[in-house]
Amino acid sequence: MEKEMLAIVKFKETEGSFEKFMGFMQSEEGLNERKKFAHPEKTIASVTPDKSAVMFKVFVYDEAGMINFVSGKNEIFKPIYDECIEVSMLYDCTTVNM
Repeated sequence: MEKEMLAIVKFKETEGSFEKFMGFMQSEEGLNERKKFAHPEKTIASVTPDKSAVMFKVFVYDEAGMINFVSGKNEIFKPIYDECIEVSMLYDCTTVNM
Protein backbone atom coordinates (compact mmCIF):
# COMPACT_ATOMS: atom_id res chain seq x y z
CA MET A 1 0.00 0.00 0.00
CA GLU A 2 1.30 3.43 -0.93
CA LYS A 3 1.83 5.90 1.88
CA GLU A 4 2.56 9.62 1.74
CA MET A 5 5.49 10.78 3.87
CA LEU A 6 7.25 14.10 4.41
CA ALA A 7 11.05 14.14 4.67
CA ILE A 8 12.88 17.25 5.86
CA VAL A 9 16.66 17.52 5.64
CA LYS A 10 18.83 20.28 7.11
CA PHE A 11 22.30 20.59 5.62
CA LYS A 12 25.63 21.04 7.33
CA GLU A 13 27.04 24.54 6.92
CA THR A 14 29.86 23.29 4.70
CA GLU A 15 30.08 24.78 1.24
CA GLY A 16 28.43 22.74 -1.49
CA SER A 17 26.37 20.47 0.77
CA PHE A 18 23.11 21.29 -1.02
CA GLU A 19 24.61 20.84 -4.48
CA LYS A 20 26.31 17.54 -3.61
CA PHE A 21 23.13 16.18 -1.99
CA MET A 22 20.90 17.20 -4.92
CA GLY A 23 23.45 15.90 -7.40
CA PHE A 24 23.21 12.47 -5.80
CA MET A 25 19.42 12.54 -5.51
CA GLN A 26 19.06 13.33 -9.23
CA SER A 27 21.80 10.94 -10.37
CA GLU A 28 21.05 7.51 -11.84
CA GLU A 29 22.51 5.91 -8.70
CA GLY A 30 20.31 8.05 -6.42
CA LEU A 31 17.18 7.43 -8.47
CA ASN A 32 17.82 3.67 -8.45
CA GLU A 33 18.16 3.65 -4.64
CA ARG A 34 15.00 5.73 -4.20
CA LYS A 35 13.05 3.44 -6.55
CA LYS A 36 13.61 0.60 -4.09
CA PHE A 37 11.14 2.13 -1.60
CA ALA A 38 9.26 4.98 -3.31
CA HIS A 39 8.07 6.47 -6.59
CA PRO A 40 10.68 9.20 -7.40
CA GLU A 41 8.59 10.45 -10.32
CA LYS A 42 5.81 11.42 -7.89
CA THR A 43 8.09 13.16 -5.36
CA ILE A 44 7.38 16.84 -4.70
CA ALA A 45 10.40 18.85 -3.53
CA SER A 46 10.90 22.28 -2.03
CA VAL A 47 14.03 24.11 -0.92
CA THR A 48 14.55 27.02 1.46
CA PRO A 49 15.72 30.28 -0.17
CA ASP A 50 19.15 29.98 1.48
CA LYS A 51 19.46 26.31 0.43
CA SER A 52 20.00 25.24 4.05
CA ALA A 53 17.18 22.67 3.98
CA VAL A 54 14.92 20.72 1.65
CA MET A 55 11.53 19.11 2.06
CA PHE A 56 10.19 16.20 0.06
CA LYS A 57 6.67 14.79 -0.11
CA VAL A 58 7.32 11.18 -1.02
CA PHE A 59 4.95 8.44 -2.13
CA VAL A 60 6.34 5.39 -0.35
CA TYR A 61 5.56 1.68 -0.80
CA ASP A 62 8.30 0.35 1.54
CA GLU A 63 8.27 2.34 4.79
CA ALA A 64 11.24 0.47 6.29
CA GLY A 65 13.31 1.30 3.20
CA MET A 66 12.31 4.96 3.46
CA ILE A 67 13.27 5.10 7.14
CA ASN A 68 16.58 3.40 6.37
CA PHE A 69 17.34 5.92 3.62
CA VAL A 70 16.30 9.09 5.48
CA SER A 71 18.16 8.05 8.63
CA GLY A 72 21.41 7.62 6.68
CA LYS A 73 21.65 3.85 7.11
CA ASN A 74 21.39 3.02 3.40
CA GLU A 75 24.92 1.94 2.42
CA ILE A 76 24.85 3.68 -0.98
CA PHE A 77 23.52 6.98 0.44
CA LYS A 78 25.52 6.94 3.71
CA PRO A 79 28.64 8.76 2.41
CA ILE A 80 26.52 11.65 1.08
CA TYR A 81 24.43 11.68 4.26
CA ASP A 82 27.50 11.83 6.51
CA GLU A 83 29.11 14.59 4.47
CA CYS A 84 26.10 16.81 3.80
CA ILE A 85 23.28 16.29 6.30
CA GLU A 86 23.11 17.77 9.78
CA VAL A 87 19.66 16.45 10.68
CA SER A 88 16.82 14.61 8.96
CA MET A 89 13.20 14.17 9.97
CA LEU A 90 10.46 11.96 8.61
CA TYR A 91 6.70 12.35 9.09
CA ASP A 92 3.59 10.44 8.10
CA CYS A 93 1.12 12.49 6.07
CA THR A 94 -2.54 11.88 6.69
CA THR A 95 -5.52 13.42 4.98
CA VAL A 96 -7.66 15.79 6.99
CA ASN A 97 -11.38 15.53 6.23
CA MET A 98 -13.03 18.93 5.88
